Order: sequence, then C-alpha cells, then structure tokens
Amino acid sequence: MNIDAIVSLVSIYLFIGFGFLIKSRFKEKIDNKTLTLISVYILQPILTFWGLTLRPLDSSLLFAPFIHLIAIGTTLFLLLLFGSWVYKSDKKKEAIFVSMSLIGNTGNLGIPIGIAIFGVESVPYTSIINIANLFFVYTVGVYFLAKTEYSLKDSLKSVLAIPTIWVAMFAIGFSFLEIQIPETIQNSLEMGAHASIVIQLMIFGLFIKDIKFSEIDWKLNIYVSSSKLLLLPLVGLIVISYFNYFNWIGAVIILELMVPLAVNNVNMAALYNTYPEKVASIIVISSLLFIPIFILFLGYVFDSFGN
Repeated sequence: MNIDAIVSLVSIYLFIGFGFLIKSRFKEKIDNKTLTLISVYILQPILTFWGLTLRPLDSSLLFAPFIHLIAIGTTLFLLLLFGSWVYKSDKKKEAIFVSMSLIGNTGNLGIPIGIAIFGVESVPYTSIINIANLFFVYTVGVYFLAKTEYSLKDSLKSVLAIPTIWVAMFAIGFSFLEIQIPETIQNSLEMGAHASIVIQLMIFGLFIKDIKFSEIDWKLNIYVSSSKLLLLPLVGLIVISYFNYFNWIGAVIILELMVPLAVNNVNMAALYNTYPEKVASIIVISSLLFIPIFILFLGYVFDSFGN
C-alpha cells in the first residue's frame, strides 16, 4: 500500500475528528438526531443511487455482496461455537460477541475509505455491499440481540422502512435496463453523494463524543475486535481464494469486511438492553485499532490484489 493511500485513509478520520470537536464546542446546540435523519432519509439514498448507477449492472457487481455474505455466514458459524463456550453464564455478552463481531461500518466508513483508496470506481461495489450489510444487521444481528423478544418478521419490517433499500432496488433497475442519466443530473447526484460522505463521517464523531463509559470490558473488547478486524477478513481471504477472485474488487470486499463497528450498534444494544456502554467502548477501540491493523497487517493484501 503506497503512502498516498495511507494518507487518504488517515485523512478520512479527520472528518470524524471535526464532528467530535464541534460537538465538544457546541454541545447540545448540535442535534445528532436531526443530522442523522437528514443523512438517512435524504443524503444516503442519494449516495446509494449515485453509486449504483455509475456503471451498468453485471455479474461482478452482484458477486461482491455474495462473497461478502458467505464470509460473514462462515464466520458466524465459528463465533457461535466459540461464544457458547466462552460465555455460558452471560447470554447478553454472547449475543454482543456473535452479532457485533460481524456488523461493520460499511456505510459511514466503508464507502469513503473505498473512494480514498480505490477511487470512485469502488462506489458501486461498496454501495451494494452496504445494502447486503443492512439486511444482515436488521435480521441476523437483531435476532441474536433480541432473541424471542423480537421476531425476524418484525426485523424485516424495519429493513423495509429504510429508504436506502428502496432506492437501491430502483437504482439496480436503472442499471439493469441501462437507462442513461443526463450528465447534469448525475453531477447534482454526485454533489449530494459527497455531502453524504462528509456528514456521515462527522455524525460518527458526534456520537463518539456522546459515548460515556461506565467500564471497559477488555476481554469482550479483545474478542470482538479480534473477530471483526482479523478473523472476518481472514475468512474473507479464504473465500476469495476459493473463488480465485484476486483482483482489486476482492480487495474492496476485504476492506468492507474489516471496517470497524458502526455507531448503530450502540443504538441496537440500548434498545435490547445488552450492555450498551460496553458496546460503545468496543466501537471506539475497534475504530482506533483499525488504522494500524489495516496498514501493518493487511496492507500487503491490497498491493498483491492489484490495486
């Protein structure tokens, strides 16, 4: 991985820092919820539509989320075996370990980091992987956190309420039919897409500032961070090797597998009373660990994949 890519990666975190600093300065004057609603219901759908219509739909675009989900499913099986053994007496920690280890920040971090390292060409792939990740979060992720309190049927209703899902389907239809979008409209969509990326990163910083730690469970932190940042990408490498998918798209898939936990994990943990303060600490620590692990351990992967 060249120095320019590393600088781009670190620069992405500056926007998170801006969000943290502005929340520190203005405190309650900054409304996290309002910015989140603008991002979720306006800017993220624009980003998704722009990303998925940049190029015609083909097999490589559909194969990326397929490999992504195979890697997650395989890792899920391994975590279920290990989690049931380590956390026999604490089912909530077991739920955190199994679900949170697989739920990455593929939207807020995955898409902008993909642009920083691979360029705009990566956006269709990171966008469609993010859609696959959303389905996983609100089905499998919710199931393990809520168990019998929240059915898969209800979680699917939550998925269908997200506008990005519908916009993604609409955009895929555009690509499949090869409908050409006028350049002037495409330029406007690109403006909204870049605004979405900046706002998403700053929102991440806002939420980090609001996180309050009552305690740090280092054992749980180590287990989840190791699974998310090391085990899951390693399983992804094995899956990619099996399909002989050693190209820059394969590198994008590895990137999306190893991005740290999303702030949304705290919301889910709070909703189902599964130690939200512990989940908050895992998010911060995994986000900090991501940069050195990405650079020192997996940098050679991105070079060998032909970035």
